[in-house]
Amino acid sequence: MPDKKYTIVVSGDICINWLRWVTDPQNSTGFNWQTHVHMHHVLQAGEALLLAQLVALAAEVPVASPHIPDLELIPVKEFLSSTIELELFPVVVNKQRKGKVYRVKRFLGFTGPSSGQPKLLPIDQDDENAQMIILDDENNGFNTNPDFWPLALKARGKSPLVLYKMNNPIQANALWQNLEKNHLRNTIVIINADDLRAKGVNISKSLSWEKTAQDFVWQINNNPSLSFLANCCHLIVPFGLEGAIYYRNEGTPESYLYFLPYEFEGGSVKETQGKMYGLTSCFVAGLARSIVAGNDTNEDLPASISDGIRVGMVAAQKYFHAGFGLMPENSSFPDPAIFKAQPRDFIAKNHVQDVSIRTSNNPECQSCWYILKDKSSTNLAEIAYSIVKTGVQEALKFIPIAQFGKLQTVDRAEIESYQSINNLMTEFIATPNTVRPLCIAVFGTPGSGKSFGITEIAASIAPALIKKLNFNLSQFSSPLDLINAFHKVRDLSLEGKIPLVFFDEFDSAFEGKLGWLKYFLAPMQDGVFRERETLHPIGKAIFVFAGGTSSTFNEFCGNEISSEQEKNFFTREFKGAKGPDFLSRLRGYVNILGPNQTDQQRDQLFIIRRAMLLRALLEHKVPHLINDNGAAQIDNGVLRALLKIPRYKHESRSMEAIMEMSMLNNSKKWEQSHLPSKEQLKLHVDEDQFLRHLMHDAFFSEKIESLAIALHEKYRMCNQHDAESDADALKPWDELDEDVKNAARNQVKRIPNALLKINYDVVSVKEPPEVVVFTKKELSTLAAYEHAYWRREKKDNGWKAGQVKNHHEKTDPYLMPWDHLADDKRNKVYQLVTFWPEILANAHFKIERLKFLCPCETMILDNVKPESCGIITSADS
Repeated sequence: MPDKKYTIVVSGDICINWLRWVTDPQNSTGFNWQTHVHMHHVLQAGEALLLAQLVALAAEVPVASPHIPDLELIPVKEFLSSTIELELFPVVVNKQRKGKVYRVKRFLGFTGPSSGQPKLLPIDQDDENAQMIILDDENNGFNTNPDFWPLALKARGKSPLVLYKMNNPIQANALWQNLEKNHLRNTIVIINADDLRAKGVNISKSLSWEKTAQDFVWQINNNPSLSFLANCCHLIVPFGLEGAIYYRNEGTPESYLYFLPYEFEGGSVKETQGKMYGLTSCFVAGLARSIVAGNDTNEDLPASISDGIRVGMVAAQKYFHAGFGLMPENSSFPDPAIFKAQPRDFIAKNHVQDVSIRTSNNPECQSCWYILKDKSSTNLAEIAYSIVKTGVQEALKFIPIAQFGKLQTVDRAEIESYQSINNLMTEFIATPNTVRPLCIAVFGTPGSGKSFGITEIAASIAPALIKKLNFNLSQFSSPLDLINAFHKVRDLSLEGKIPLVFFDEFDSAFEGKLGWLKYFLAPMQDGVFRERETLHPIGKAIFVFAGGTSSTFNEFCGNEISSEQEKNFFTREFKGAKGPDFLSRLRGYVNILGPNQTDQQRDQLFIIRRAMLLRALLEHKVPHLINDNGAAQIDNGVLRALLKIPRYKHESRSMEAIMEMSMLNNSKKWEQSHLPSKEQLKLHVDEDQFLRHLMHDAFFSEKIESLAIALHEKYRMCNQHDAESDADALKPWDELDEDVKNAARNQVKRIPNALLKINYDVVSVKEPPEVVVFTKKELSTLAAYEHAYWRREKKDNGWKAGQVKNHHEKTDPYLMPWDHLADDKRNKVYQLVTFWPEILANAHFKIERLKFLCPCETMILDNVKPESCGIITSADS
C-alpha cells in the first residue's frame, strides 16, 4: 500500500464543464413535454479540479487541492466554463462488441466570467511539506498569480517533486521562471505533442514512430523556441494515446520513446468513437501513481518515471474507453477502475514498449534507424526465419507494425509512405463537396505489388464507399479509350461511390514519350474531361497512376541521371510531355519496395519484407502447411534459399510462382524434393545461387570433420611450445579422445551462428575466397560468444571451475564467466577465433557481410591482423 504520510498538492487553472446531450422520448403518453426530445445537462469539474480527482484515485494518498463542495451551487458567472455536447459512441470499433458510452461530440466553446479574469481557488489544506506538487497550467491566469501557488513552491528550503502539466509551452510566465530558478532539478514537465505543434514545432504525426522520435530530438536540440525545455531535467511529451517521449537531461541529453507496437499516433481512436477531454490529466495521474509507489520502494526517479509513462498510457486508454458511461448523470466519473489492472483489460502495462532514440550527426544515417533492429537481440536474418516459421504476430510482438486491411509492413520506409497516403485518403474522403480528384502516383518494378497496397489502404478507410476500377494505358490506342474510361469513373461517382481508379503504365509512350500525361491535366486540375465540345464533371474520385517504365519516383523525374548532357535532354523531353505540370497536380507518391533489395546501402529490411510475403503466401495458398500451433512446416534449406537468394527476377510474382510450381498440395512439409527442377527455377531466380543456398547446410555438414581437423592442427601449431597447454589436447587428431574431437566438431558447427552475431553469413562458393579480417569489436564479440557456449557444454558434461585442469575431478580453470577470465586465458579464445576465416576459406566457404546494414553500422573500427600464432591482449580487445 502507498505511504499514507506521502502528501500531494494539486493546483492550477479552474474550469467548470457543462455537459449537454439529448435523448429520444421514452414513450408517447404523459405530459406533452415528455413526448419530445429530452435535453440533459450535468456539471463536471475540469482542469485542476479534474486533475485532483484523477490523482486521488490513482495515487491513493492524501491530496490537497482547490475544492468546490457542490458544483450546482457555484456562482457560474465568476468561473470559466466550457460547454460540451455529448453523444453515444461505440466503446470500440468492433462488430463483435456492441456496447456504447457517452463521449464528446463537439466542444461548443467557453463562457468567460464577466470580469474577464477567470476565478482561481485557494488550496484546501495546503501543506508546505508536501512531497509532490502537481500543477495544471492552462494559461488562464494561474501561472501569473503566486497567491494561488502551493506553499511548498514558495517556502524556503523546500524541494518537492513537481509535475508541471504545461498547456501553453512558452517561457515567459512567472510560474515557469520560479520553477526554473528554484525547482528545475525536481521538475517533470508534461506537454502534449499537439500543444507543441500548435506553437509551430514541426514534429511529424502518424508516419512512423522512428520519424516522430527523430523529429522531436532535432527540434529540442535546434529549435530556439524550445531552448528553455532543452534544459529540463525531465520532460515528457505524450503523443496521443499511443506513445510518449521521455527526454532526460542531467548533464547528457537522452531521449526514450514509449509506444504501442500495434498502433501509431492517433490510430487507436477512430472518428466514429468521439472525443474526450482530460486525457493528459489522466496520463499525469498515472505517472504520479508510479512515482508514489517508487518512493515506497526507494526506486530511483528515472525508473519510476519510465514505469509511470506506461501506467499513464494505459490509464488514458481506459479513461477514453470508459467515457462518461451510459448515464452521465448517475455514472461515477472519473471511473475508479481505470487505475486498477483487471485480468480482462484490453490493454496492460507490458503492452507498452520502449526504445532509446538513436541520434546521428549524419543526416543520411537518420533514416537507417529501425526500432526493429534496436528491439531485437537477434539479427535480421534470424528475425526473418522466425517470421516465416511462427508468424508475424509472434515474431514481431514488440515491434511497430502498420496494418491496412490485409497489408502488413514493418519497413520504416514503407510505413511512412503508406501512412502518408492513408492520411491523404482519410482527409479527402472526409471532405465534403470535393470536385477535384485526389491524385497519387505509385512506382515499383513489375511484380512488386503496386496496386495491392493502395487498394488495401483505401478498403481499410471506407470499404463500403470505395469501388476499384483498373485501366491499362499501354492497351489504349487513342484518347477515345481514355474518354470511355472517364465515363465509367463518372458513372460510378453518380452512384454515390468513390472510384479508386488505377491507370496502369501511365508513363507508357503514346505519340511520343510520356504521351498520355497531357490528357490527364484538366481532369486532375478541374475534375472534368472533354468529349468533343462538352465538359463532363468526373465527381469525387481517387486517381492512382501506376508506373510501368519507371520503378521509382526519382527515376520518373530524371533525378537519377548523372550525365549533364543526358539530364538536359531528359528535361527538354519531360517539359515537352507536360511532366512538370503533371507532377504539380500529384498530392503524393509511393515507391513500392517489393521483396528485392532496392538499394544496397539503404534498403536494410528487404529480407523482412520477403519473410512477411512468404508467410502470407503460405497462409493463403497452402494453409495446410501451417500446423495448429501456427508453425510453418518448411525445410530449413528451402527457407534459407527463398530468403537469401540475391534477386527474384519478377519480384513477388517469382516468389508466388516458385510456390505454385512446387508439389505441395498433398504434402505435410515443404521439402527440398518438392521444389521445381533447376531448369524451371531459372525462370525466376539464378538457379545456381539458389541451389547453393538450398544445399548450404548439407555442404557445411559434409565438411565439419575436415574443418574440425584443420582447426585442431592450427591450435597444435600455435601451442606446441606452451608449457601450460593441455598435453592431451595437443595430440594429433587420430590420437585424440572422442570427447575432445566432439568439442572441436561442435565449435565448427557453432561458427555460422556465431558469425551472425556480428552480421556475417557463411556462403558456399566455387573458388577459395579472400580471408576476412575481423575488427577488434567483432573479435571480442565472437570470443565471448564462443566461450559462453564452450563453458555451457563443459558444465553440462559435469565439469566445474578449478585452479588446475584435472580430468579425473573434471575441473578446469577456463570455466569462469568471460568477464572474470584472466587475460592469458582470454587470449587462447581470441587465438582460436582468428583461425576461423582461414580454415573456412580453404574449404570454399566465404565469410560475407550481410547486405542489410547501414553504412554507419559497417564502419571499420581498427582491423586486428591475426598473426600466425599471435596473442591478442585484453587491452586490444
